[in-house]
Amino acid sequence: MVYFRIPQEITRKVSLALPVIMAAVALSGQIAFADISRFVGEYSGRAEVETRAGDISLRDMSVVIRETKIGYSVTWTSTTEKDDGRRKVKSYQIEFQPTERDGVFSAAMKRNVFGHTEQLDPMKGEPYVWSRITGDTLTVFSMFVAPNGDYEMQQYDRSLIEGGLQLNFNSHRNGIPTRFISTFLSRQ
Repeated sequence: MVYFRIPQEITRKVSLALPVIMAAVALSGQIAFADISRFVGEYSGRAEVETRAGDISLRDMSVVIRETKIGYSVTWTSTTEKDDGRRKVKSYQIEFQPTERDGVFSAAMKRNVFGHTEQLDPMKGEPYVWSRITGDTLTVFSMFVAPNGDYEMQQYDRSLIEGGLQLNFNSHRNGIPTRFISTFLSRQ
């Protein structure tokens, strides 16, 4: 067996650096959480959306991003005005919690019998939702499984740009693109 002697100066430097390295590893799950602070705020804008009939309609869109005790929440609202003056409002709110993967967050959409939050079940027609932060973009993914096994994926990319967020939304059904919306949401 061969033994190597490590100089005392090197072992001293390593022992001094070790607590810093361990603290960085321990906080690595919180580094992604800290990134959400750049996105926190209220944003609104208007988008042109092509209807299934091929017409163009205007849609008011807003998003509110807030920090929570253990993650963050995203609330988004879409309002469409019908030809007869009626308004159709859709609003969603989802809380996200950090996972063991850096920058990836799970949706906390319901509580189990023990009071712990958990994901919804796409096999029961519920959406499976998660998010990630990569650079200046906060992305929310939603996957739906239809009763016949077809699937739909939705992706909301909200990228920080001067004055607000650039929203790019796209959806795919069984891998085929079905809708794309792009608009600027100004910070309120």
